[in-house]
Amino acid sequence: MIQTTGFISLTMLDLIVYAVLVVLLVQVFRLRMSDGDLSLMWCERFGESPARLAGKVVWITGASSGIGEALAVELSRAGVELVLSARREEELRRVKQRCVETGKVTDDDVMVVPLDSVAYDTHAGCVQRVLAHFGRVDILVNNSGRTQRSVFWETSLEGDRFILELDVVGQVSLTKAVLPHMMERGEGQIVVTSSLSGIIPTPRGSAYSGSKFALHGMFGALRAELHSYDINVLIVCPGPVESKVVQNAMVGEPSKSLNIDPKLDPVHVDDMSAARCARLFTVGMANRLDEVWISKNPSLTFAYIYAYLPFMKNRFLKTMAKRVMKKTQ
Repeated sequence: MIQTTGFISLTMLDLIVYAVLVVLLVQVFRLRMSDGDLSLMWCERFGESPARLAGKVVWITGASSGIGEALAVELSRAGVELVLSARREEELRRVKQRCVETGKVTDDDVMVVPLDSVAYDTHAGCVQRVLAHFGRVDILVNNSGRTQRSVFWETSLEGDRFILELDVVGQVSLTKAVLPHMMERGEGQIVVTSSLSGIIPTPRGSAYSGSKFALHGMFGALRAELHSYDINVLIVCPGPVESKVVQNAMVGEPSKSLNIDPKLDPVHVDDMSAARCARLFTVGMANRLDEVWISKNPSLTFAYIYAYLPFMKNRFLKTMAKRVMKKTQ
């Protein structure tokens, strides 16, 4: 027993309990002030800078807008050689010009490769084009995809299949085309844009949330299988981010989109900027983390509650669902 005064005595167990409580309070305070998970925030302050990616060849899909475009611009400022892919070649050329004008890259350092994520038989040819130009792919960023905004029973099976093929099978297909090259070289990085919806099941987004959970399973298993290679698999989970994701959200059928201004959507009134998301994205890449969460609060705190307090999961999910359903009716 440790005697502290004539009135108070503390056992070693008491001291340990108090120390744990202090640490927890500090972490809760850090979390409330953060826009990324605590490991990511530590790396942003004390870890490797995205500047260490200079000279790498980074291939980004879904690069024509939103997070993909912001990521391309951020990486161009670090002096990264870029491959930009999406379906809209005109938009990709606009993004390329922006990278050349604002970054540390020349016209030859940025390659535009139009790509349809669900045209699986074209992916091997795209890989050969990239290798012919740059000779290697150091980092593949699987960022293409589409979200969804409709309840389960009003979403057609065709709509479910469309989201799963675009958001999951498309990423798997391109990764399978690039991976042999990385394995032969014995180094590389595979990055997948998931979502906090891959941590927390999302009401009015069953297909989208299901696709993101699938990405965690597929690429988590790949990470384990690559343990003997110097190939990192990073899963990035953004929360609400400023982009065209809301306008393009599928509503029931692949041919139908939500088509509303995100500022008028109660779920997206205070989204993180795409530039800030891209900055934290590159911190995760530079530090070769396994998984990162990027979001403002309260979404970030909700993810911690859901992941680390399982006894509260069901009650929390029901409360969140009532709120979401009410806001979007």
